[in-house]
Amino acid sequence: MYPVNGQAAAPAVRVSPGSDAVRHPWEIPLLVLAVLTTVVTYVVAIVLIAAGDLSTWILVVLAAPILLFLARGQLYGSQQVNGIKMTPSQFPEGYRLVAEAAARFGMKTPPDAYVVLGNGRINAFASGHGFRRFVVVYSDLFEVGGQAREPDALAFIIGHEVGHIAAGHASYWRQWGQFASNYIPVIGSSLSRSMEYTADNFGFHMRPQGAPGAMGVLGAGKYLVGLVGFDELADRATLESGFFPWFVNILSSHPVLTWRAAALRNRTHSGHLFFRPGQLYRNQALTTAQSN
Repeated sequence: MYPVNGQAAAPAVRVSPGSDAVRHPWEIPLLVLAVLTTVVTYVVAIVLIAAGDLSTWILVVLAAPILLFLARGQLYGSQQVNGIKMTPSQFPEGYRLVAEAAARFGMKTPPDAYVVLGNGRINAFASGHGFRRFVVVYSDLFEVGGQAREPDALAFIIGHEVGHIAAGHASYWRQWGQFASNYIPVIGSSLSRSMEYTADNFGFHMRPQGAPGAMGVLGAGKYLVGLVGFDELADRATLESGFFPWFVNILSSHPVLTWRAAALRNRTHSGHLFFRPGQLYRNQALTTAQSN
């Protein structure tokens, strides 16, 4: 447990990042495929260089490790000089939640955490540079954490982002290994969706009752989150059929919201990656949590 405001964070059952309970079953197979794609890309680039070809895309491939390092460093530096760092005296609730998530997920030290101006945007992300890992939360999400709205939704979202770090998604080597797949339709996007499902599982273990509110705020925003019916949203994952709903999902870096809600409601099945859920499912505990 990590100290928060002079007190220990609330004890919780630890979650192993590699356990079947949190990591989506498609994540590792897709990661292997993505890394193989990158390896093949480098082999082709080396062969073409040996043949005297120095086209632009080959130079980009060769420069990718340096460009990635610089991009990650710039992103971290931007938070250091522009973000508001969460501390026991600045955004203490967020600081406590980050520490709680890190303890729950078995991390030795909590990541740095920053608040940046949201200007109405609802977003948060996790990344790293060198040995440092950090979480960034847009300021509008802290309004969601206010007493008048959904404090558990903020806890879920922070658990989701810290979960990305615990699962290794912020690793430089991993991001370099999968970079080529990001430019190949379906492979890169499917890997990304599996990682988001994994992070959602971390968020669920962090604060299961926050799942309905988190999906609501992502769908309707911070002011209308209370009007979103979680079951109605999740039901549409099964009810909304056709080619284009499938097409939108298959190219998306995140699971579409209805499928994501369905995965959080049905904890007996991993999130659907390629095809919509075939059956409706009810989770009375989450429905009750939302109504309360």
